[in-house]
Amino acid sequence: MYQTIHKTALCAAISLCLSPAVLASDAKTLDTVQVTASRIERPLDEALASVTVITRADIEASQAPDLLDLLGRQVGVDIARTGGPGSGSAVFLRGGNSNHGLVLVDGIRVGSTGQGVFDFAHLPLEQIERIEIVRGPRAAFWGSDAIGGVIHVFTRDPSQASVRVLAGSYGRAGASAGTGFGDGDSSLGFTAGYQQLQGFSATNAGAWSYDPDRDGYRNRNLSLRGRTALGSQRLAFTAISTNADVEFDRGQTEARNSSAGVTLGGDLRQGWTHQLTVGHAREDLDTTSSFSNQFQSRRTSVDWLNSLDAGANATLSVGLNWQRENGASQNVFDGEVFDQQRTSKAAFVAYGGRFGAHVLDLSLRHDDSDQFGGATSGNVGWGWSLSERARVRLSWGEGFRAPNFNELYYPDSGFGYAGNPDLRPESSRTWEAGLEFEPAAGQRLGLSVYRSRVRDLIAFAAPVTNNAININRAELEGVELEYRVERGGWNAGGNLAWQDAVNASTGTALLRRADRKAHVDLGYRFGNGLELALDGDYVSDRPDFGARLDAYSLLHLRLALPLGPAWRLEARLENLTDRDYEMVSGYNTPGRSGVLSLVWNDKR
Repeated sequence: MYQTIHKTALCAAISLCLSPAVLASDAKTLDTVQVTASRIERPLDEALASVTVITRADIEASQAPDLLDLLGRQVGVDIARTGGPGSGSAVFLRGGNSNHGLVLVDGIRVGSTGQGVFDFAHLPLEQIERIEIVRGPRAAFWGSDAIGGVIHVFTRDPSQASVRVLAGSYGRAGASAGTGFGDGDSSLGFTAGYQQLQGFSATNAGAWSYDPDRDGYRNRNLSLRGRTALGSQRLAFTAISTNADVEFDRGQTEARNSSAGVTLGGDLRQGWTHQLTVGHAREDLDTTSSFSNQFQSRRTSVDWLNSLDAGANATLSVGLNWQRENGASQNVFDGEVFDQQRTSKAAFVAYGGRFGAHVLDLSLRHDDSDQFGGATSGNVGWGWSLSERARVRLSWGEGFRAPNFNELYYPDSGFGYAGNPDLRPESSRTWEAGLEFEPAAGQRLGLSVYRSRVRDLIAFAAPVTNNAININRAELEGVELEYRVERGGWNAGGNLAWQDAVNASTGTALLRRADRKAHVDLGYRFGNGLELALDGDYVSDRPDFGARLDAYSLLHLRLALPLGPAWRLEARLENLTDRDYEMVSGYNTPGRSGVLSLVWNDKR
C-alpha cells in the first residue's frame, strides 16, 4: 500500500505541474501567518506541518452553505452527516476517529467532555473570521485529542460592520449582522444571527427510525469581542453562544453551546512576551424522544504562555496549563447516569527558529491528570529551503487522547455499552514528509506523505463484555496533494487525498472514511466584478455499519455580483445533477437546491 501511494502521488504531482487544468481550493499563501502549529505567530512557510489557513475572504468567496461543507472541501478531512443542516455529524482528520482532532474556538478547547467531540453543525460561518487546520499530532503543544490534528476557529472581527440576508431551498431563511466601535487601543463589537430551515426527511427506508416527515432546524447565535490597553499590556475578551433546535425522526434536540475567554498579554521585558488566558466552554443537550436524555459538559482552563528571544531568529516558548472538566448525564430509564469531574495540569517547552535555509522545531509536554495519571508527548520538525520556490520538511510527533466521561463512567444498561474507569489514554506516533513548490508565478503545489500508528484504541467489546476496553490498534497512512493557480481573471486549484485507515487488529477499513477524495474549483472574475465559479467534489466508496456507501461526485455553481461599493448579490446552486448519495447509511442528503444572499460590508 505505501509503495503504491508513493507512486500514485508522484504521478499526480507531475501531471499537476504539467497541466494547470486540474483545479482546487486551497487558502494557503506563503506570506500567511498562522498561530496554531506552534502556539506563537509564525509565517506559514515556517510551519513544519501541513497547514491550511482559511480567511474571511475565502469563506465569503466559497459561498459554502455551512461550516461542515467548507471543512469537507479541505484535504485530509472526511465528513459524515446524519441528515441536513444541524443534524449529527462527524469530522475525521487523516483517517483518525472523530475524537482524534482537537477543536479550539479562539484558543479555548470546546470538545464535549461526554463524547469528546465538537458539533460543528451549530457554528455558523457568519460568526467566523478565520480557520486554521493543522494536520498531524500537536499534543506536544496542545495536549489531549490532537492525534489527527487541530481545527482552530477564530470568531468574527466586527470592526467592519456587515449584514447578510438569505433565502433558499427547503424553507431556508436567515439573517446576520455585526458592528463594532472604538479606536486602535479600545474596541467593542458583536455579531448576531438567526437561521431556520423546514428541511427534509433526515432518514430513508434504510434506517430503523424512518419517518418521512420534514426534519427542520433553527439556530440563534451571538458573539462578542472587545479589547483595551492597560499600560504595556492588552486585555481582550471573546465570547460566542449558539442555541439550536434540531428535529429528527421521532424526536428533537435542543443544543446550547458557548465558550468565552479573557486574555492579558504583552511585553514583560525586552525579548520576553507573555499571554495569560482564562477560558470556559459549556454544552447542554436536551433530547426529547422515546430515549429522552440530557447531558451537560463544562470545562474551565487557565493557560500561561511565555515566549523568549533565543537568538536572532529563534524563540523559546514555555507554557503552563490547568483545566477542570465536568460532565453529567441522565436519561428517562436510569435518572442520573453519572456526574463526574477531573482536573489536569500540564507544562510544555518548545524551541524553534530559522537558521539560514533551515527551520527547526523541538517541543516536549507533560500532562498529569487525577483520573488517568501522566502522559508525555514530544515533537521534532525540520525544514530546508532548497530554493526560493521549493521547500521540504520532515517531522515526527506523538499524540494521545484521554478517555471521555462516557467511556469512563457510563453505567451498564444492558445495551452493550458501559464505561470503564480503568481505561488508559490512546496514544500515537506519526512520521510525515512534505514538499512545497511554486512551479511558476501564481502557482503553488503542496505534497504531504504521512504514516501514523495509534495504540490502545478504546472500543466497546460486546458480546464479550459491555465495558469499554483498550483493545484496538489503528494504522493510518496516506498522501495529500494540493495545487493552486491564479492567472489574470482565472482562479483555480485542487486537492486530492489517498489514505489507508484500517483497524490493525482485524485488518478491516475504518468506517465512513474514503480512501480517495478530491475537490476542484474553477472561477473567473469579469471586468465588471462579476464572479462565476464551478465546484466539484469526489468521494470514493467506503464502509459503514452493515453496508458499503457508494462513491459519489457532486457539482455546484456559484455567482457573486457587486451592486455597488458595499453591496453584493450571491447565488449558489448545490448538487447540479441532483445526485442521490449517502454519508451515513439510511440518512438522506440534499438534492438539487439553491440559496440566494444579499450582503453588505462596510468598506470604510
